[in-house]
Amino acid sequence: MASFHTKTFTVHDNYMTPKHAWEAVQNFIPKDKVIWESFAGNGNSSKFLTELGFDVICKEEDFFNVDYGDIIVTNPPFSKKKEVFTRLKQLDKPFVIICPCSMITSQYFRNLFKDEKIQIIIPRKRIHFLKTDDDGNIIPTENKCNFDCFYYCWKMNLPKDIVWLE
Repeated sequence: MASFHTKTFTVHDNYMTPKHAWEAVQNFIPKDKVIWESFAGNGNSSKFLTELGFDVICKEEDFFNVDYGDIIVTNPPFSKKKEVFTRLKQLDKPFVIICPCSMITSQYFRNLFKDEKIQIIIPRKRIHFLKTDDDGNIIPTENKCNFDCFYYCWKMNLPKDIVWLE
């Protein structure tokens, strides 16, 4: 019988958001708010959001010790999502955050937002993130993302609590 050993798994958070992932939700993000792209990775994410007409702040500073913008739009490191969502709640700002869909059933997320109105945008198809090396260069790879993600939204006043993208 084969077994799965999680102790051999290496954490690698260097996966960048492709432009089409932000294009898909651009109509749900207010243009009159300053976006803080707090985990921009190689910088392309903030560049993409700027190209889409948003005013974006992107600084390489510790997310847990600074506070910028009116709204947070980002793809955080998934290995730190518990800490990131705790900080997001403390900041008390609207957000659109890409994270795995399985997070909705986690105990920490449930406890953190059980009395809050979380809204979800569900992509039409799986987001295939772009893997980078430690210098931010895209690594050509045939590997595809093997899990689905949602856009988790808080204080965004979406037209529905669950929005299915076409």
